[in-house]
Amino acid sequence: MTALVAPSPVPLREDLVVPAGPLLLVGVDDGPSYAAHRARRGDLPVLTTDGVLDLVEAAGLRGRGGAGFPFARKLRTVAEHSRAGRRPVVVVNASEGEPASAKDAALLTRAPHLVLDGAAVVARALGVREVHVVLPGDRPVACAAMTRAVGERHDHRLRWRLERADAHFVAGQTSAVGQLLEGRANRPVTAWQPDAVAGVRGRPTLLSNAETWAHVGVLALAGAAAYRSLGTADEPGTSLLTVTAPGHAPHVVEVEHGTPLASVLPASAEGSAVLVGGFHGAWLRPESVESVGSVRVSRAALAELEVSLGAGVVHVPGSHVCPVDRTAEVVAHLASQSAGRCGPCFHGLPALADAADGVRHGRPGALARAEQLTGLVAGRGACAHPDGTVRLVRSLLTTYADEVLVHERGGCSVTARADAGAPVVRLQERAS
Repeated sequence: MTALVAPSPVPLREDLVVPAGPLLLVGVDDGPSYAAHRARRGDLPVLTTDGVLDLVEAAGLRGRGGAGFPFARKLRTVAEHSRAGRRPVVVVNASEGEPASAKDAALLTRAPHLVLDGAAVVARALGVREVHVVLPGDRPVACAAMTRAVGERHDHRLRWRLERADAHFVAGQTSAVGQLLEGRANRPVTAWQPDAVAGVRGRPTLLSNAETWAHVGVLALAGAAAYRSLGTADEPGTSLLTVTAPGHAPHVVEVEHGTPLASVLPASAEGSAVLVGGFHGAWLRPESVESVGSVRVSRAALAELEVSLGAGVVHVPGSHVCPVDRTAEVVAHLASQSAGRCGPCFHGLPALADAADGVRHGRPGALARAEQLTGLVAGRGACAHPDGTVRLVRSLLTTYADEVLVHERGGCSVTARADAGAPVVRLQERAS
């Protein structure tokens, strides 16, 4: 079974709304130029590897690309293996393949030099003279902004090499980026060792997304104490969230960790399911989001609900859209965006998309088939794409088990409510 090309149910847009924020997005209204950046932030210090490690460890910095891996651990691994005589590789991965995410694009257009500062300070510490910047293949505005920014810089003994990723969901996966930089097809392959040990051309590779590098940059410029003054004691700092909702341009907002999730949602979120973490994320019911403000932007708080920030996407389909329908649309898109290089992607995801569509339309046996496939597909792919797709489906089957049963009987609560002219369920109280 093969998947036809299915469009994203959340269209990619570059007309972003990006308000100023408390850390990464400070002063963005002054413009993205190098001169404006230096006026805001001051000169970039020269740090040793140990100096950078001290900063990122003191800040508890984790990657913002989805997995949340401790940055200090990756940097230390790269440094240790580079001492064995293999020159390391530094990569800014700004490819951002998910249509619903725009946080890296926001940085490229509003604060590109903060991203480049983070990569520059680490590259100098590691003795690296060339930094690879991987740009998104389907975001020309962001590409042009970063190209201009690189042209403004005159970093001593440091060269910037720009590469453009394919316009494909999995093109930004770590091994896919490595393949691109080696001149091969920009698709994931099985990686036998972590990229920090043996990445691009077998060399220790420090690859992080644009937001992570921006956090490194602000730590180098402002210090760990200023960084830890935001967020919570256990999770200092901030995260960028892309909030998408029908009828609105994507909003990229910077929030302190511990902020109530409800405070970043638009008015159209009332009565709507909320997808957190992007197309590889998980569903929250509207009553959960507003439950005494308990759902907060925090790894620990969300983990209690079996939810992760993932790519930092908060998608609000609207109260008129059924989460069963939206899940089927997303899974169809994900199946069509796989690399097709392993069994779970080539066979499993199209089958799962077919089962999700069957659940949507109440096809007999589809629910049992979907449940079966989530067990067969997970943990067997060459990359995390199958696992992320399974995570979304499992979230639907548990969070909206009641609505899935309604669909299994041939109905849909959202459609029935609309046909009856009943008002949508209103959220109890907006979080402040």
